[in-house]
Amino acid sequence: MNTKHVPPIAILWIAAALLCPAVFAQQPANGIPVHMVVTVEPHHEGDSTAVTRDDVMVFEGKDRDAVAEWVPAQGDRAGLELYILIDDSSGTSFGVHMPEVKKFISEQAASSKVGVAYMQNGIARIEQNPTADHELAAKAIRLPLGVVGANASPYFALSDLAKKWPQTGRDRHEVVMVTDGIDFYYGIGDMLDPYLSAAIEDCQRAGIVASAIYFPGSGHLGHSYWLNYWGQMYLARLAEETGGESYGIGFTGNLPDFTPYLADAGRRFDHQYWLTFLAKPEKKAGLRPVKLRTELHNIDLVSANAVYVPASE
Repeated sequence: MNTKHVPPIAILWIAAALLCPAVFAQQPANGIPVHMVVTVEPHHEGDSTAVTRDDVMVFEGKDRDAVAEWVPAQGDRAGLELYILIDDSSGTSFGVHMPEVKKFISEQAASSKVGVAYMQNGIARIEQNPTADHELAAKAIRLPLGVVGANASPYFALSDLAKKWPQTGRDRHEVVMVTDGIDFYYGIGDMLDPYLSAAIEDCQRAGIVASAIYFPGSGHLGHSYWLNYWGQMYLARLAEETGGESYGIGFTGNLPDFTPYLADAGRRFDHQYWLTFLAKPEKKAGLRPVKLRTELHNIDLVSANAVYVPASE
């Protein structure tokens, strides 16, 4: 290089670039690392679910955050803790579905731990903590009590489970609920149920993905169109805002078979990724709304619509 007419300060910059090229590489974005589980959902059966980090965009409002990590939940990142959470006020006709649920538990990957709990008197009464012994977990499935009022609110129970579920760091935390979704503490008729909202926020704070299979309660609850309409609407909102899926059959009647819904839940586990993005630093910790986008036309990125962000130091 001819440096005869190059200013001395420029020579210093050139020398620095030659000695330390990393200084002039793309600098890491300033932000708080936040982790969340994302399900890649194909539009049609057979569509590719291969997604790279460059395909993923994360937004806080109009601001785009940097994606630091996008890793398939496979191999040494496949850890899953799954709770089957059953409403104890469900009809005893649940008995015909017990073999289907037990089979689903037995089919989980060896790296997955499965727990069983029942919604009872406003809490999640744990029958079996998450265990890799799937046969042991399956044995914890029993008939619901089938008594109206045995569960104060399915959302009380979900919040209780979220708060007492120890965080393991590297394992996905997911819940499959079996319930009619009706909340007698608040009532029905709108989407403003504070207990539903609290359960959603508790799941978002804990990084729990909640899915739900609608199953009618006992007596009048099992055939009231009005009650079951709103129960299923609540479950749909819960799943949508935590990144899960809601399964139902309309508004009344019994599901003929859980198998297709459980199979779909299993496929979702197989198409999940760990996302780490860099959230905007703020002095106050809390939940923040996020949106995920992609320019790929054959898939959707399904996740919670809010995530807990720690305070900046």
